[in-house]
Amino acid sequence: MSAIKVTDLIYEVPQKRILNGINLDIAPGEIVSIMGQSGSGKTTMLKLMTGLLKPTSGNIAIAGTNITELNETELDEVRLKIGLVFQYAALLDSLTVYDNIVFAVVRHRKNIGKGELDEMVRDLLEQVQLTGVEERYPSELSGGMQKRVGLARALAMKPEIVFYDEPTSGLDPITSNTIDELIMETRQRHRVTSVVVSHHLPSIFRISDHIAMLHKGEIVIYGTPDEVQSSSNPIVQEFIHPEAKASKQA
Repeated sequence: MSAIKVTDLIYEVPQKRILNGINLDIAPGEIVSIMGQSGSGKTTMLKLMTGLLKPTSGNIAIAGTNITELNETELDEVRLKIGLVFQYAALLDSLTVYDNIVFAVVRHRKNIGKGELDEMVRDLLEQVQLTGVEERYPSELSGGMQKRVGLARALAMKPEIVFYDEPTSGLDPITSNTIDELIMETRQRHRVTSVVVSHHLPSIFRISDHIAMLHKGEIVIYGTPDEVQSSSNPIVQEFIHPEAKASKQA
């Protein structure tokens, strides 16, 4: 069974089609990146796959369940299998790191004890290389540290799938490499399927098993990093080698 299967997906807003006939099949345990220019439909695709938007038509199956047919209560059950790492971390500023991480766990697992929560937070922070920051607040952390806390929070519910929205956006190269390593280690350690929405090409080509490129709401290529980089499609080449176009125009 596919971890995620998108079939004939269309999403429209008044007078505009954002996504047009998207088909995507992601195997369990894969890291798949979705790339493309601003306005290509990447963020919309992410919102549809996480059930935050309803498609105009088509199907989205998460672990075999077609989420387009579910009501909000049923969607909440599916979302328990999903972790989401936001572009700007989206931590709750009034809560400590500890409370941010346990927030959803306490809400959904009423019988969990303080000792188990303490052990879980220590383990997750160790995994994201942030041991000892439990009592800090988000404002006391750098952007890269906040994103790592966001990953720890996403993993707290033991998801089957983790979605990453621009995980290296705004980070320096060293911190970006750290985030890349964590995405790959998370896949290895937790056997999760990972979907990464990004425009950061070095990260995309480094971490991905497969890459989908969106252009004007359509997937113009879906393949391995090698297949994408060697593609003869001019749209793909212009995106991954913008300096070539710039030099021709100069």
